[in-house]
Amino acid sequence: MPRRTNEPIHSFEDGDSVSGFAYLAKMERRQDKNGRDFLDLVLKDASGSISGKVWSDSPALNGNYELHDFVAFKGTLQSYRDQLQMNVRECRRAIEDDRQHGFDEALLIPSTRQSIDELEQRLTEILSQEIEHPILHRLAQETLASHGQLLREHPAAKMIHHAFRGGLLEHVVSMAELALGVCRHYPELDSDLLLLGVLFHDLGKTQELGAMPHNDYTLEGRLVGHVVMGRDLLRERCRAIPDFPTDLQLHLEHLVLSHQGRLEFGSPVQPMTPEALALHFIDDLDSKLAQLREANEKEPALQYLTGFSRFLYTGFTPRQEEVPGEGSEEPEPSSTPAQPTLDLD
Repeated sequence: MPRRTNEPIHSFEDGDSVSGFAYLAKMERRQDKNGRDFLDLVLKDASGSISGKVWSDSPALNGNYELHDFVAFKGTLQSYRDQLQMNVRECRRAIEDDRQHGFDEALLIPSTRQSIDELEQRLTEILSQEIEHPILHRLAQETLASHGQLLREHPAAKMIHHAFRGGLLEHVVSMAELALGVCRHYPELDSDLLLLGVLFHDLGKTQELGAMPHNDYTLEGRLVGHVVMGRDLLRERCRAIPDFPTDLQLHLEHLVLSHQGRLEFGSPVQPMTPEALALHFIDDLDSKLAQLREANEKEPALQYLTGFSRFLYTGFTPRQEEVPGEGSEEPEPSSTPAQPTLDLD
């Protein structure tokens, strides 16, 4: 029986004996036809998901784990009604010491492909080096200090764009770098205000949506929404700074409240200043190109994209061709390190 350790779920095959780590997306206690308890599970990683069963004779039936935990597991794969299913023999909550055996949350939930630490560093440098107005500089630094960790963990949306761990941070960094280029081209724009608008425009999503892997709307998110939540967070941060100028706060509030662009898209007001207009277009451009990038990676073709409410064609992306005479040498063989042994005791 083939043994697989710490391999992605999408590679599992019938008959494999597997062990590794996963996110427990579903756990229901049920009874079989003989009245014996069993658990119906769904285990996920960044590559896919698989259903699992913990039968009454399995030591994992009363294991130390709960729904939405990251877990360490061992089991065997079998096909049942043409669907691959895992018979889970051992399962427990993942712990910090498991990192030496391959446990990494980024491998178990959809995550940004970029380094979250590097994204955070890029944002920190922009906000510290590019904002000149002293009180706006302080606002940016204090906001990043209080909400930076949330940016690292939250998605930028539930489904449409940047819907993964670190997605909100990736979106904000991309917009901030784009905003700097726009301001260089249009020097009449106030870059300090625009960068603060970028930082705050989706900050309400840290309350509207749960952090990954709980990427779903909170009750407050459904009832209030991230636009108003973001305005409230801005007011909170401004109150923490004595004598924050009323005119600057009003302009920043308008940036947050109008960034969706149109009333039917959830903006309480439409953009009425140059910076508000620029913020809306930068946000819209970054989110739309992210959707196209993801669609193209799945299948370059004519596709109906929900975020656009129409078909778009992503098959014109140029492909890099090998230059004659270059890259023809055979790469040197590299040794594959031995897979670490997973200890569930």
